[in-house]
Amino acid sequence: MPVIDTTKQATSFTIVSEFDAPIERVWQLWADPRKLERWWGPPGFPATFIRHDFAVQGKSVYYMSSEDGTPASADGSDATSYAAWRFVSIEAPRALEIDNGFSDETGEPIGDYAWNRFSVRLEPTASGTRMTVETRFATAEELAQMVGLGMLEGSVQAQSQIDAILAED
Repeated sequence: MPVIDTTKQATSFTIVSEFDAPIERVWQLWADPRKLERWWGPPGFPATFIRHDFAVQGKSVYYMSSEDGTPASADGSDATSYAAWRFVSIEAPRALEIDNGFSDETGEPIGDYAWNRFSVRLEPTASGTRMTVETRFATAEELAQMVGLGMLEGSVQAQSQIDAILAED
């Protein structure tokens, strides 16, 4: 499994993973929406990106579904839950920062869940690339709410799918 460390602070959590691939290939996991769809989401709940404007001030919109194609929802209803990213900064191929949260199908924030900001750093290692993803919340309560929904566990599970994608390229 590529995840080598997870830490939780008062208002953030960090996941560190290592991959046997150069930075440019790991970067493509973020830049290419078809690759994102293969790992963004825990096993059994793939993401479908309906928009991916990979540029500063750009927006991505996606939803997750079960393996049988049934849309997943945050509240347990039958409604499709969308989420969106707003790209704050992109420094190819080493770093990006994204605002993230539940949205409508156009990417506008909705619901009772606060948005968070996550940053991604890619660094070379002797055998490939280290990826550090730090997810920050405004309050400890917001962090607890999202961890309670499975965000930390799901993120670790999602990153565990990356090695298989990199092995194919």
